[in-house]
Parts: sequence; structure tokens; C-alpha cells
Amino acid sequence: MFRVAALITFLSCVALSEAQHEPGYCAFYEECGRNPLVGGSLLPPIVPCLDYSRARALTGQHYSRLKKVCPILDHGENNTYACCSMKQLSSLEMSLTLSKAVLVRCPSCAENFAHLHCINTCSPDQTQTVKVTKVMNVTSNNKTREAVIGYQAFLSTAFADGSFQSCKNVRIPATGGFAIAAMCGRYGAKLCNTQRWYDFQGDSSNGLAPMDIKFQLIQEGDTEGIPKGVIPYNGRALKCNEITSSGGQSCSCRDCEESCPMMPPPPVPPGPFRLLGTDGFLVISIIMLCLLMFAFIFYLLVSYLVRSQKRKDEEKGKGKGKDQNSNDVTQQVIDPSEVTCADRNSMAAQAFLSLQFHHWGTLMATYPLTVLLLSAVVVAVFSAGLKSIELTTDPVELWSAPNSRARQEKDFHDSHFDPFFRTNQLILTAPGRKGHIYDSLLFGPQNFSGIVSKDLIIELLKLQTQIRDIEFWSEDLNRTANLKDVCFAPLNPSNPALTDCAVNSLPQYFQNSLVNINAKVNMTELGVTKEVDWRDHVIYCLNSPLSFQDITDLRMSCMADYGAPVFSFLAVGGYEDDDFTNAEAFILTFSLNNYARDNPKYKVAMQWETEFLKIVQAYQKNPAANFTFAYMAERSLEDEINRTTSEDIPIFMISYAVIFLYIAVALGEYSSWKRILVDTKFLVGLGGILVVGCSVLASMGFYSWIGIPSSLVVLQVVPFLVLAVGADNIFIFVLEYQRDVRRPGEKREEQIGRVLGNVAPSMLLCSLSESICFFLGALSTMPAVKSFALCAALAVVMDFVLQMTAFVALLSLDARRQDNNRCELLCCVTVSTQRPKKPNEGFLLPFMRKYYAPVLLHCYTRIIVMVVFIFMLCGSIFLMFNVTVGLDQELAMPQGSYMLDYFKYLYKYFEVGVPVYFVTKKGFDFTTVAGMNATCSSVGCDQFSLTQKIQYATDHPELSYLAIPANSWVDDFIDWLNPGSRCCRLYAFGPNAGKFCPAHESAFLCPRKCMRTPSDGVLRPNVEEFNHFLPDFLGNRPDLQCPKGGLGAYDKAVVRDQSGEIIATRFMAYHTPLSNSQEFTAALLKARELAHNITMGMREIPGTSPDFEVFPYTVTNVFYEQYLTIVPEGLFNISLCLLPTFVVCCLLLGLDLRSGLLNLFTIIMITVDTVGVMTLWGIHYNAVALINLVTAVGISVEFVSHMTRSFALSTKPTHVERAKEATANMGSAVFAGVAMTNLPGILVLAFAKAQLIQIFFFRLNLVITLLGMAHGLVFLPVLLSYFGPGVNKAVLLQLQQEKAKANQELELKNGMRQMYDNMSYEDNEIKQVPDSNSTKAPTNARRPSQMMKNQQEEREERIDHF
Repeated sequence: MFRVAALITFLSCVALSEAQHEPGYCAFYEECGRNPLVGGSLLPPIVPCLDYSRARALTGQHYSRLKKVCPILDHGENNTYACCSMKQLSSLEMSLTLSKAVLVRCPSCAENFAHLHCINTCSPDQTQTVKVTKVMNVTSNNKTREAVIGYQAFLSTAFADGSFQSCKNVRIPATGGFAIAAMCGRYGAKLCNTQRWYDFQGDSSNGLAPMDIKFQLIQEGDTEGIPKGVIPYNGRALKCNEITSSGGQSCSCRDCEESCPMMPPPPVPPGPFRLLGTDGFLVISIIMLCLLMFAFIFYLLVSYLVRSQKRKDEEKGKGKGKDQNSNDVTQQVIDPSEVTCADRNSMAAQAFLSLQFHHWGTLMATYPLTVLLLSAVVVAVFSAGLKSIELTTDPVELWSAPNSRARQEKDFHDSHFDPFFRTNQLILTAPGRKGHIYDSLLFGPQNFSGIVSKDLIIELLKLQTQIRDIEFWSEDLNRTANLKDVCFAPLNPSNPALTDCAVNSLPQYFQNSLVNINAKVNMTELGVTKEVDWRDHVIYCLNSPLSFQDITDLRMSCMADYGAPVFSFLAVGGYEDDDFTNAEAFILTFSLNNYARDNPKYKVAMQWETEFLKIVQAYQKNPAANFTFAYMAERSLEDEINRTTSEDIPIFMISYAVIFLYIAVALGEYSSWKRILVDTKFLVGLGGILVVGCSVLASMGFYSWIGIPSSLVVLQVVPFLVLAVGADNIFIFVLEYQRDVRRPGEKREEQIGRVLGNVAPSMLLCSLSESICFFLGALSTMPAVKSFALCAALAVVMDFVLQMTAFVALLSLDARRQDNNRCELLCCVTVSTQRPKKPNEGFLLPFMRKYYAPVLLHCYTRIIVMVVFIFMLCGSIFLMFNVTVGLDQELAMPQGSYMLDYFKYLYKYFEVGVPVYFVTKKGFDFTTVAGMNATCSSVGCDQFSLTQKIQYATDHPELSYLAIPANSWVDDFIDWLNPGSRCCRLYAFGPNAGKFCPAHESAFLCPRKCMRTPSDGVLRPNVEEFNHFLPDFLGNRPDLQCPKGGLGAYDKAVVRDQSGEIIATRFMAYHTPLSNSQEFTAALLKARELAHNITMGMREIPGTSPDFEVFPYTVTNVFYEQYLTIVPEGLFNISLCLLPTFVVCCLLLGLDLRSGLLNLFTIIMITVDTVGVMTLWGIHYNAVALINLVTAVGISVEFVSHMTRSFALSTKPTHVERAKEATANMGSAVFAGVAMTNLPGILVLAFAKAQLIQIFFFRLNLVITLLGMAHGLVFLPVLLSYFGPGVNKAVLLQLQQEKAKANQELELKNGMRQMYDNMSYEDNEIKQVPDSNSTKAPTNARRPSQMMKNQQEEREERIDHF
């Protein structure tokens, strides 16, 4: 039997080799039946009969059919010959129809493709271009005939290359990819070339070719290997920008580069600002440094010359004056005419405020219990609003303003289309596993990484199945729920099964079937027989994911079980240059519908994600797991933010406890160890903390009453801010009271009132500046910044009010206890040691008066300080322009969060960016020809249409951040209507007569096409046809017969109102991989520029509404839009905060402009230096940083304003002495009350788990505090010693007048005493008591003088405190 078969094969080969190749003869004719060597084909593999005979003349219906299918062979009805029967033409037409469904966008490509196969099948000179290589007996209808099952086709390289070039850029609008990718097998679009393209077409294993066709591409003049008589076909292939013979228009630019207009290169983004060949900001900073240093040195020289001249004048006797008693005058003599209105206003303002606060403090201290009770009632009423407090945790609600552009665009998108689906994803790796080289029969040697192995694919499938089968009880549905209740099912959204859910992974290439993964078969190729298995299928599908069948003898589909393709970048990651099998990671993605938060299914989706996380986390802990992976659920971001907040609450509590402990210890007097339990201030410190807490609670409660939501930012930042403000005021008040001596006959309550009158104006200055600053900061458009500013402003106001009431009352009670020598915590216990009469200055005040202030304000130290701080300012200005704007989302995660691993894996392994939708609003008519042409990108479309402009942008991804062009429902709708495909047909009879007929129905039932072939090849439906067939297109499920169906891809991309008018559509493209906030922001900006350009172009179409708009929508836009405007908005907010610090300081100091300007300048320096240090320490500028910078302005007021006011009201004769006094008296209180209050609490935050807290609360607040302390206690005293305002002449005149009055009274009393001494009886008195009167008289004479001197010193001391 074997010998007979061998003999038959030998004779067949001899017969084939002897076949002649001459014009006018056929090599085969008519259909013989199915090819027995091809199984599982997508189309019936009907092969022709071997028939060496003359070509047939065609007439009648046969001729008409040829003219329709292969017009290239038409030479007139009486002059047309061909080698194909009617049946062959029908089969050829069916095969070409499938290809045209994809290629019809480019008529010249479709014609070239049909040209080749018409030549091979029907050419009258068939034997001159074809050599039969393999035949076999085939039995059909009980008739056995010899059939051709393989042949060689000889083509010239000119024709073959021309055809390939016309087709290589044709797009598939639904995916944005190239059609050639589905027609080149494993090579995909990137590696496809002419030979590989033809090899795939002739491969019977591709599911479409009925037999093996070996295409031989012969260069012109090359005769080697060509059989005698064979002439390689050298027809003319149309270029893609040419009009076809049937009148078809040239291909569009999107499908044909030659059709593209000459586009100017895109503008290169502006480079960094440069001057003199280097960084422009550095040059400006250096110039500013030089100018400031020159100005300061010039000022020093002028000051030196003025002082030198003054010394010379003094040496000549002109300097120091003498009074009428020849005593040196140490104080300037003021003439009333020298006092300015500003000086009088300043003194009057201070006197008025001091007097009012004096009376107020006395009243509060007199009735402490009543005041405390009323304060508690007010706080309770305000805080009662907390019962209905609403904490905003949604990041969108926190950082995106409701009226912002991105928020409005998101609301428009989500209200017209479904929100972007919820993503639950794993990225799995297998580090340490060795790869291997697989010698594939079809694809040659291929590198397989360690993770792309059969056992790991099976393990991934098991994990995927476990997750897919999640079930749980849902209270909202009142039944057991599973994935199908919430999954995104694009091809069966109404009633999905589990297999309809969109799950993207590599096992989907095997339809999640273990049988398919284990499948293997022996296959023969070019005489070599090898086993093909899962590896061959994976290679093919990763390169051609749109294929319904691979080219191996496995003949398995690459489509997922839910009916859609799984693109390679959704299955694997971490590859280079499309070397997919060398990938380093698997990607597993479950997509869920994104329901509104008030939809019951939202909770079901959240429950499913919770179960998903449980399974994944349990799998991760399983020691038997072979994967190292990262994972996330849609809810993970919000969950982790909330988790870290709750976990860091103890850190905040410890921080507050440390601050309380410091305040309680630092406020004590500690005059004696025996009185330590009496002199401590634990209860006063606790009261101060409670005042801060109550002010925050009252503020939050008030806003809850009026319906303004709060946030976690408020809870974390506002208490620190108010504590810094409140503690400073507490220290100033308490330390002033401790340093004060009760006057004779003065009650304790009166002393407290007098002390409050001294310090309360300064407290009012700071609190008022800060509250106005924060109220103005509430003008911010960011909800988080706005709620913070509002709450902080009211909290500062409440804190000041409670300090003026409750804390004064509390201090009064504590002073009463201390006066009675009672212990603080044991009030019933008294000590015998009395309180010293000498005022307690503590340690800090003497140290700063004796050591710090003299050293700081030494002439050389002052120069060094000015130089250093000028250098810091200029350096910070340079650094400020280099600060990084943005907030990477991983910073919002706590240390150790699984989301940090996910972000790392995402940026490392994911090969494509987030989708971006170009959304059109109402006002554009898509039903007109002009409307379709302005949108589409196929033949006949405008060169600058919507999709074409997006295509141009993707040509420069490094500038546009767009990687994959937009899909286009308009293009696919037009292709779907094309009569060249089977997509749109109509039932001819039956109950559905005249209605849409799906492509899978037989041609007998549906012979009619929806539209006729247009004469010019440009198909456009009229308005009626557009509206009639659009719903059918959107509801048509794509399949092999009609891959252009719109269900899944477009059914939710087109929104129509009840009248059928299109009110919203979207076109989806893809960004390049974006890994940080700077790239996300730049991508948003470029997308908006492109959308604006598209909008302006489409508005020019007749009938378009003038307010029609196209906008880009990406799910991340709401988070990154703020960075487009955060710099100018930050400048605006900080400027608004700086304004009240200047205005209030000027007003409360009686229009003292110089003090206000110096105050403002120092705060600006602190802010600028803070931003400079942010650059050095890697702290990015964003909304959280902006909140802290606004806080920095408030805290800077505490460091600066007290010092400025103290200096302005000092009456010391020189600037340096006044600066020393202010530094010693007020600087010590500021250091103890602001710097040392903040620092312990800030240092504790270094132990927080949240990176956001570590960076923006620990680092940034530490910088703010240290810089505030440096500027307030180092720079500002020096600045005031040089440029501070002069002594208030109104105060000096008042002192001068009081001193003169006192001197007059003293002289009057001395005169009376002299008269008394001259009386006649004085001699007798002297004689009687010689020693007594001689000693008493001078003493009595000195008493009035001493008393007046004491009064004068008291006045001066009061003004100094003032």
C-alpha cells in the first residue's frame, strides 16, 4: 500500500513538473470540495480542481459577476476571459469581503489586495503566474477529482511592495492600531514586511486561506529559480494617494502618509529661561545679590560718615546739651511742633487699646467662675454642630473645585457616559526564574523569560478563577452576589454571565481553558515536523491579538472568552521592542462598572473589591505562591489614605501631649524647691491647650451648623496652627504677669487687667492679622484649601476671644491659688514658704538681656547677619524658581503600604498610559456629510478632521504625550455601512423584512445591502439613513464576519436625546506612560491645547453652534488640573495673606508705615526662604504645601509682629538699645511661646507612617518654624537696629512734659522747705535737738524728689511694656 501511494505521488509530481506555462491557459478551474488537510478553518476551505485548459470566455451573468468581483480583469463582455467559475467567484467574493471590512477605509489598498487574488484565481494567463505544487484526490458529492491544495504564485517585487505600501498604514478605528497587525501573523505591524504579509495570506493555518500558497517575490531581471514559461506578475499597484479605477478616492492621511499635507514641525517647547548663556534665574539672583550688597555697603558708609560728623560736632560742644542745672541731657528734647500727626495717632491708639483691655481684663479676673461658665456654654453651642459634621474623604471633592474646568468636564462625562470603570489589578513577576530559548517550528528561536512558562500561566489561571468565583452576601441586593452583578461586560451589558465579564490576562488567549493550555499537536512545515504547543499560540497571540485563529495546527482563537481582544500591553509588561515573550511581568485586570455613590450597587462593588483584596493578600502570604506581585483595587487609594490617618492619630496625640508638657513646665516660676508644687502651671498649661481645642471644635462645629464640610486636613493642620498662635499669646501674657510687680494698694484682679492692657494689643495685632489672612485665603478655589482657611480663620478668632475671657479667668483663679500658697494639684495643701517679692524673670530673659542681645547687636555681628540673610534671600529666590510643582500619588500612601509596591510595578512594567477621551458636546451635526467629514479619518474625510488631528499629535508622542490614536465610531459606522462588507444588510422577507440583518445570517435571507456602492467610492449616508442605521450599528456585536460592529466599542460612546439628536460623543485615545505629576500635568495641558484646536476647526462647519466644544477627559484630570494654576493661585493666596499683616500692623501702630513695611518684608523673606528650602529638601509645591505656606504666613506673624511692635514702642535713645530691649523682653517670650512650643510637637511627627505627614507636616513645619525663629530672633532685631522707625516723639514729649511737671513740683516743695528752714524758731529747734534735725532735714528734702523719680520710672516702665 505504501508503494502504491509513493508511486501516485511520484507520478503527480512528474505530471506537475511537465505542466506548460503559456498565455491563455488555466492551471485549475472550478471547485472540487473541501481541502482535507485544513481543519477548523474560519471559512470553508474550498479548493479548485486541477485543470490545465484554455481560459473560458465569459458572458451574461458569469461576466457580470466577474466584473463586480474582479473589475481589473474586465475587457468587455465579448472580450473577457477568465479561469474561474461562478462558484469560485462567489467564494472569492466572500473571502475578499472579510478583508474589505478592514481595508475598505483605503480604496486603493482594498483594490490592490483584490487585484492580487483575482489574478491568482481568475487570470486568463493563470499558468504564466502560478505553478501548482501539490494536488490531492478530493471526493465531493460522491465524485472524486484531483484538486489543487498548494501552488506557487510569482509576483514582481514592484507590484508586491507597492501593494504592501498602500496597506501598511491602514488603521482599525476601534483600536487605533494598524490593520496589517491582524494580517501579518506573529510579526504584528511593527515587524511586518512585504514577504511576511504575503506569507500570512498564503498560510492555510490562518483560518482564511483554503490552501497553501507560496508567494515568490521576484526582482526585475532576476530569472533564477523561475520555471520556464513563468512570467512574474507585474501589474500596477495603486499608491494609497491615488484614485482607483472604479472612482474610489485617495486614502486619507490617517491611512496613507502620502496623502498627508506638508505639516510644519510642531513647535519645540520653550527651553529653560537663560541669560548670558546660563540659567536666567541664577543670573537674576546674582544681580539682585550684588545690588542688595552694594546698597547695604553704601548705607553703612553713609551711616559711618554721619556718625563721624556727629562726633566732631559733639567734640566742638554742639552735641550733648546741658540743662539749666548744667546736667547732661541724655534724652532728646522734643518741641511740641516736632510731633507729627502719625505719632499722636499711634500713641492715642495704644493708649485707647491699653485702657480698654485694662478694664476688660479686670472685669474678667473679678468674676472668673462666671466667665468660665459662659465661655463653656458658648463653646458647647458652637461645638454642638459637630453632631452633623461631614468629613470629606473623596480626593475629587477635596482637591477639585466644583466649578473648576476639570470637575465640570468630569461631571459632563459621567452624566452622559458611564463613569470610567473600576480597575482591580495585579502585576505579577517571578524574579530569579531562568528563562529558556524555544525553537519554534513556525517562528524560529524565541526567548522566553522565566515568568512566561506553562506552570506559571496555569497558576495565574487558578488565581484568576478563584477571584472570578468570589461570592458574598449583599445586604443591598438581599442575596448572594458575585462578579457578574458588578462587572464591566462590554458585549453583554444587560444580562452578563461570568464569561461576559471583562477580565484581561494572558490565560484569556486560551479562553481560560486548561485544556487549551495543555493542547499540543504535531505539525509539518516545509518538510519539517515538530510539536507545537502553548508557546506557539502565545507567540502568535501576543503579536496578533485580534486574530480569531492562530496559524498553527492548534487552530485556537486569540480572543478572550468575553469576545474582545486582549492587547499585549494588557497581558504582559516589562518588555522592550515588542519582544513580548521576554516580558518580565503578567498583568491580571478585573474591570467593574463604576456606579454613583448613592447607587446600591456601589456598595456591592466595594464589597467585591474587599473580597478581592482578601484573596490576593491571602495568596501573597502563601509560601507556596511562585509569584512576587503588586496589586490594587479601585478602593485602595481611599482606603489607604483613611487607614494611615487613623494610624497616625496616636502620633498627633503624643505630639499634643509633648506640647502640653512643655507649656506646663515652661510656664512655671520655680523660685524655690519648696514651692515647686505651688509655682507650677500644669493647670494653666492644660487650660491653654483646652482653649486651643475648644476654639478648633467651635470653629468646626459652627461650619457644620451652616453645612460647610470639613476634612482630615483641617483636623491635622488647624490645631497645630492655633496652638502656635495660642501658645505664643499665653506665654506673652503669663510671662508678663510673672515679671510684673503688684503696686501698692493694687488688687490682684487690677494687676491682671493692667498686665493684659500692656500685652493684649500685641496679641490682637497677631490674631487679627492671622484671621484676616485666613479669611482671605478662603477665596481659594480648592475645596481643601478653602475649608482649611475658613476653619483656621474662625479658630484663630475663637482662640483670641477665649484667651481674653476664659484664660484670663483661669489665670485669675491660678493667681489666687498661688497667692494663698496652695499646691496646684492638691489645692487643700498649703506651703509655708512665701512667694518672693522680687519679680520672677526666669532663665531666658536674663540670658537674652545679658548675653544674646549684646552679642547679636554688636556692630560686626549685625553686618554678618545682614550679609548672611541677604545671601539666603537671593539663593532662595533662585531655588524658588526651581521648585518642583506636583504631588505624586504614592506620597499619599503610608510607608509599607501595598500601594507603594503597586505604583513601583506600574511605572516599571506597564507599557501604555491612561486612556484619554476627546468628548464632544451638543451643537454639532454629525448627520451631514460635512459633519462626518470633519470627524472621520477615512477616504474622503477632511485632512484636519477631529481624528486626523489626534493622529498628527501621535506622530510626536514626546511632545503631545499621546501614544495611540483615537478610535472613531464615525469611521467604523461608515465602514459598517459599506456594501463591500457583510455588516449592514436587510432581511428580504419574513417578519423582519426590511430590518437590519446580522452578518452571521445567510445571504439567502439577507441579499439586500443597506446602501449602494457610491460612484466616487466615498460612502456617506444621508440624514435619514444615518439616523436609521446608527442604532443598529451601535447594537451590532462584532464577529469574524463583521468586525466593525459597534457593540462594546461604541454603544456607550454616542449619546442621543429623545429626538435622536447626538448630544455627546467620545473618541478614545491613549496617553504615553506617565509616571509623575509633572508628566500628567503636561499631558493634560497638551490635550487641552489639541482639543481647543479641534473645537475651533469644527465650529467652522456650517450649522455648528458657536458654543460647541471638544474637551479631553482623563480620570486623573481632576487631580492634576490644579497644577496648571497652582503657582499663580498660590501667589494670589499668599499675597492676600500678606496684605492684612501690613495693614493691621500699620493701623494698630497708628499708621506706622515703616514698621508695617519691615514687618511685611520679613514675613516675605520667611516665605521665600521656606520655598527655597523646599527645593533643597525635595518637598514639592502643591495644594498641601500651599496650605502650609499659608500657615507659614500666620506663624511668621507670631515671630515678627510682637518684635516689631515692641521695638516701635520702646523709648530707648538709640536704635540698637531699642532692638536690645525688644529682643530681650519680647524675643524671650516669642522663643518660649512659638519656637519651643512648635518644635517638640513637630519632631514627634517624624515618626508618623504617612509620607504625606512626614514631608508636608514634619519637614515643612520644621522648616517654617526654624526659619521663622531665625528671621524673628536674629534677622529682625538687626534689621530694626538699622532701618527701624524712630522713637515716637509724642511719647517722648509726654515723658518730657511729665518730667518737667515733676521737676516743678519738686522745686516747689524744696522752696517751701527752704522758707521753713529760715523761720525764726529754727535756731531754737536746732539748739534743742542738734543731731536729729540735721539728719532728717536732708532726708525729708530728698523724699519728694525720690517719690517723683519713682513715679517717673513707673511711667517709663509702663511705656516700655506698652
